[in-house]
Amino acid sequence: MFTLVIGGAASGKSEYAESLLCQSPAKERYYIATMCPFDQECEERILKHRAARAGRNFTTIERYLDLSGLRLPKGCHVLLECMSNLVANEVFDPMGAGNATVKRVLEGVERLAEQARELVVVSNEVFSDGEDYDPSSLYYLEQLGKVNQGMAQMADRVVEVVYTIPVIHKGGVL
Repeated sequence: MFTLVIGGAASGKSEYAESLLCQSPAKERYYIATMCPFDQECEERILKHRAARAGRNFTTIERYLDLSGLRLPKGCHVLLECMSNLVANEVFDPMGAGNATVKRVLEGVERLAEQARELVVVSNEVFSDGEDYDPSSLYYLEQLGKVNQGMAQMADRVVEVVYTIPVIHKGGVL
């Protein structure tokens, strides 16, 4: 089962996604963390997220690029947090996929879905703020939008979290 959880900033999407996996009796839970610790603020956010997961039986894997290269035990439960960071890494990192970001990321998600019994991916909703962006930010947002569209097509279930309330767009009842 592949569930895409999408929502705006501070919508509660991360907590909701985590709760989906914590409800299962799974013995092997993996948390794929995609935020690169670029600065003190990032490191503080990473520590906060780790503390929130403490005691929830997750093994954390730091993976900033190339999801396709990640091998996990067949039938495990996986939470990928957050697609927004992964796409930014692939677009802007010199070792990233650059113009091939959408293809590379979607291939990686597909590979994870093949390995996992349960895959939950968290991503940000984009383009609803109505703001103008500089060209590089706009390019990144377009890439993330295409990745979100591709994942929504692949996913068994698509849930948008709005003010902590899950709204199911695909895949029926939870």
